[in-house]
Amino acid sequence: MTTIRQGDVIQSVADALQYISYYHPLDYIKNLADAYAREESPAAKDAIAQILINSRMCAEGHRPICQDTGIVTVFCKIGMDVRWEADRSLADMINEGVRRAYLHPDNKLRASIVSDPAGERINTKDNTPAVVHMELVPGDKLEITVAAKGGGSENKAKFAMLNPSDSIVDWVLATVPTMGAGWCPPGMLGIGIGGTAEKAMVLAKESLMDPIDIQELIARGARNPLEALRIELYEKVNALGIGAQGLGGLTTVLDVKILDFPTHAASKPIAIIPNCAATRHAHFVLDGSGPAELPVPKLSDWPEITWAAGATARRVDLNTVTKEDIATWRPGETLLLNGAMLTGRDAAHKRIQEILGRGESLPDGIDFRGRFIYYVGPVDPVREEVMGPAGPTTATRMDKFTEMMLAQTGLLGMIGKAERGPAGIEAIKKHRAVYLMAVGGAAYLVSKAIRKARVVGFADLGMEAIYEFEVEDMPVTVAVDVNGESVHKTGPAHWRARIGRIPVAVA
Repeated sequence: MTTIRQGDVIQSVADALQYISYYHPLDYIKNLADAYAREESPAAKDAIAQILINSRMCAEGHRPICQDTGIVTVFCKIGMDVRWEADRSLADMINEGVRRAYLHPDNKLRASIVSDPAGERINTKDNTPAVVHMELVPGDKLEITVAAKGGGSENKAKFAMLNPSDSIVDWVLATVPTMGAGWCPPGMLGIGIGGTAEKAMVLAKESLMDPIDIQELIARGARNPLEALRIELYEKVNALGIGAQGLGGLTTVLDVKILDFPTHAASKPIAIIPNCAATRHAHFVLDGSGPAELPVPKLSDWPEITWAAGATARRVDLNTVTKEDIATWRPGETLLLNGAMLTGRDAAHKRIQEILGRGESLPDGIDFRGRFIYYVGPVDPVREEVMGPAGPTTATRMDKFTEMMLAQTGLLGMIGKAERGPAGIEAIKKHRAVYLMAVGGAAYLVSKAIRKARVVGFADLGMEAIYEFEVEDMPVTVAVDVNGESVHKTGPAHWRARIGRIPVAVA
């Protein structure tokens, strides 16, 4: 009989969360590097390069892969012969581990969890509580899988209750394009089939904890219908041409994982949950001998890849740029931004809307006239950093505020992640503004372009406060031009037609 000590659980969870904040799983790195080698789309290849370079930088610097350090999900398999030396519940031990990990002074992680989700949405300040799943199993060990799931990918989860005769493949191929690119492909799709509604969702999430092995599966061939379904979905989802960051290309997913469970004869529940480019999970077993020890990867496990903006990249001075200047920018063009920008995301936009709705002026220091806003909630800096990892957040969440911002604040343009929706594009076209895209999954790389940072408004919002950043050669892509043309529409359509396996009308 094994005795599991409370301190070992807390320390192991804390260590694992720190570990996955800066180390990608090596199976992800290998498969992403292979996708980089195969990629033919210049825009997608550029995005994958930035993700891989960012990953290596994070492994070296022990800083978060993504500014969104996630909501913690923990799967526990508890041996029925385990004894406990503890005065807390297992969930409380896990939450203490989360608290210690996210407040670690050498690598403080962003606290993103809010309580009272239907009301005041108050940040809990330490990223607790975690979502914990527990299962009693035979044995005398405690097996734990820890994951940190970013909001951009979690928000794209989909569920349906299909009829028993409905095609799973058809539903997935119709659903994936509706997810947009806010989940930061290339990543993985986790699919849960069967059980009940809640069981299908848990199955989908749990499937993402397994290593990437689709290439080995394709090489040996499917041995059962579920493996055949994985291969078919992997090939057909990639044939949609969505590509890295939704820019169009050969690789949208690195793997498709499926778990199933018996279900009611009248039902066919199905869930999809994507894992983003910041795939973060770790597995360990406690046997009573002490805290878990996770293997430290070697930097030689990362590919040697360099990134350059290219000879055609245009340097832009944000301090002097005009509406006439932005009218010359073309979709897909690479820009290197220099100068001052403001930041802001959901909570800041909502507060701005309330202030302007009351007929009041924005507080001193918040002046968007002739400026750009960067949709970001950064990680706090440590040591000599000006700012911690500061990658973009999903831009579509700000679409409902775009008309207000462009019409009432004098804003010139926006920077974010992934595509804009119809309302956002219509406002951009109407006001002849622009939307620029930074690579999601390259947060630490982006932060190195920030030379100065200060809070200029709404400090009480924490990571959602409005900052002023001074940047130097921050790389972005023109995603929507002043005429409303979007690379997230033209790019995938081009590559879907070029691949030629899926009718263009699927989207």
